Amino acid sequence: MVHEAISIQPQDNANLRDVSRVLRRGTAKLVGPKGEHATLPKPLYNLLKDIVKSLAEGRSVVLMPQEKQLTTQQAGELLGMSRPYVVRLLDAGEMPYQLVGKHRRISLRDVLAYAKRRSEARRSALDKMARDAYKAGLYDDATIPKGGRDE
Repeated sequence: MVHEAISIQPQDNANLRDVSRVLRRGTAKLVGPKGEHATLPKPLYNLLKDIVKSLAEGRSVVLMPQEKQLTTQQAGELLGMSRPYVVRLLDAGEMPYQLVGKHRRISLRDVLAYAKRRSEARRSALDKMARDAYKAGLYDDATIPKGGRDE
């Protein structure tokens, strides 16, 4: 399993563009060193496309199993918040965790689930604010997001 960020070097950009072009054409096959072929399962194919896209955009990629246990520091870095704030979230029951000795460990799966809930809550709040502003006449002609709890 990869434990550090993977980045593409400038000299590899041409090869990355070739891989990206092939992946955009549809189902991909893997060719082994002895010429054997294997069709990539759809989830693996989609993952590979996402990885190539991120690398082509200059972003680094880290691959970890969802079961990986993170420290509160690692979870904070992933979520973009401080370690003490993560500890407060854990104490408030926002994410499950396990104690290993005196140290808290959080599964990557739970950190990602929290990030998704947080993102959805923010999106919902912003949509509600836009609808309220539209109803109050603060926009002339605007497209207001549909859905949400208010409708």
